Amino acid sequence: MSATPEAEQMEALAAELRAQRQRQGLTLEQLAARSGVSRSMISKIERMGAVPSTVILSRLAEALGVTFAQLMLPAAERELIVIPASHQPVLRDAETGFARRVLSPVLPGRGVDFVLNTLPPGARTGEFTAHRRGVEEYIYVLAGTLLARVGGREVRLAEGDSLFFEADGPHGFSNPGAAECRYLLVIDSSRGR
Repeated sequence: MSATPEAEQMEALAAELRAQRQRQGLTLEQLAARSGVSRSMISKIERMGAVPSTVILSRLAEALGVTFAQLMLPAAERELIVIPASHQPVLRDAETGFARRVLSPVLPGRGVDFVLNTLPPGARTGEFTAHRRGVEEYIYVLAGTLLARVGGREVRLAEGDSLFFEADGPHGFSNPGAAECRYLLVIDSSRGR
């Protein structure tokens, strides 16, 4: 019996997190100190004993100096890459319903993540940790309403609106509307390397 796509995604995430940490010579304690994620949570993720929230995964990626997609997808070497919907990793936060679908392949040296996010009515992403200086984020709202909190500012976005910001400060998103919010997110960390 074959593993489900979700189980395969969690297995790939666990292996890549462990490989990235070990490649950088970091202990669980050192990664915990860098990321603000507990040692026990990192250990559980690496053993496939816990599914990380998107906030936790973002903190780990930032602490390791990699993109979200690099933790979720195996590296690819070709320039023409098709990723079927069934193979696009989706991370769901069980508590809030926030879903993050990775649309971009991992291409060494590129540093761009392309993600489809879905927020149920009234849901919040939680606060994402600041990226390193030079990392930029682009958002395009496909449907619904999105409230973006960037630093001390709040911006309300409707269907068709877009937003750009330098992501080297805390930021988070919520859906104040009565309908699901779907938005595309591009994280460009190529300048922040």
